Amino acid sequence: MFNDGGVFKVNLLGTHNGDGLVFGIYPGSGVGIDPSFSEGVLGSGIISGPADNPECIKEALDRLQFKGHPFLVRGYLHYVGSGKRPNVTPASMTQYISESKQRKLDLAVCYGTNENNMSNWTNFLRDIIHEYGSSLAKLQVTEEPNNPNAANGGDGSFLNVRRAIIEGIITAKDEVRKSGYHIQVGFNAVPSFNPADDFWAEIASLSSSNPSFLEALDYVGLDFYPGVFRPLPPNVNLKDAVAGVLIHFRTVNLATGRIPPSVPIHITENGCPTSPTRSYELQATTIEEVIRTIYQKRTELNITHYEFHGLHDADSSKPDLQFGLLRDDYSSKPAFETFHKIITELTK
Repeated sequence: MFNDGGVFKVNLLGTHNGDGLVFGIYPGSGVGIDPSFSEGVLGSGIISGPADNPECIKEALDRLQFKGHPFLVRGYLHYVGSGKRPNVTPASMTQYISESKQRKLDLAVCYGTNENNMSNWTNFLRDIIHEYGSSLAKLQVTEEPNNPNAANGGDGSFLNVRRAIIEGIITAKDEVRKSGYHIQVGFNAVPSFNPADDFWAEIASLSSSNPSFLEALDYVGLDFYPGVFRPLPPNVNLKDAVAGVLIHFRTVNLATGRIPPSVPIHITENGCPTSPTRSYELQATTIEEVIRTIYQKRTELNITHYEFHGLHDADSSKPDLQFGLLRDDYSSKPAFETFHKIITELTK
């Protein structure tokens, strides 16, 4: 795996065909947390703003997608125990799916419960597979399970979330195979640079006693927002920072989890916001540099998918971070055309 100089090299023969990335996007605005969600276990405070306009969203998806190539629409569904799911976003997500346009759903099933009952969880996943069926291209089991900050979308603080990954993926893939659907099953994570973090070591331990886990695992997703929530280290440019995160995720995080290089990485969330201190031009140039860096590393690190988060602002009038490629009135920021240009070029 390493050459004599210590440089990481992976023989990925047969794991990537050298073609472009598969692209996708979360079509709503910022993901909020319902104040009634699990009786406040996850905190409160939903991101407010104008309701989604489905027709404007469909039009934007048509503009972004490179005709004749698959495109993913990302959605989130929150499990809170006992078969309950109080929070689904975007609303009526299957309205954005189109079989004729090769546009399918990447559904992240978040794990937000301290209920000590894996049977409830696995039965719930089976039900979700049958409910969404042929609309699904991908099913993600848990959301950022190594991120303990539930208020920011991480499942890592919930009881048994690591077991939920292993048993959930085995169960989901078994149900997919039985049902004859063509659905990829995986989980995602955020980068970890903390040597004391035991998440990946425990995944390795749990999977060693469940050998069918790796047989069922189709991908591992990565959520990352370089330079957004914390500044880049001094004297590190964006391209090097992105490449460093990707290499570390493959060679340290996944390697510690004993997940082989043959399992693809999917970029499941990535974004760059605008704000009073972050210009539209910065958003556009950042998006282009990040995606082109991912594309350049795709064969070396077996990266096959990229999904942007998200399509439109929650409320463009507010001075908060606004992650959309479109304003809340669906007018384009420069980054929308940049993303469209990249998709057209890099899906060929």
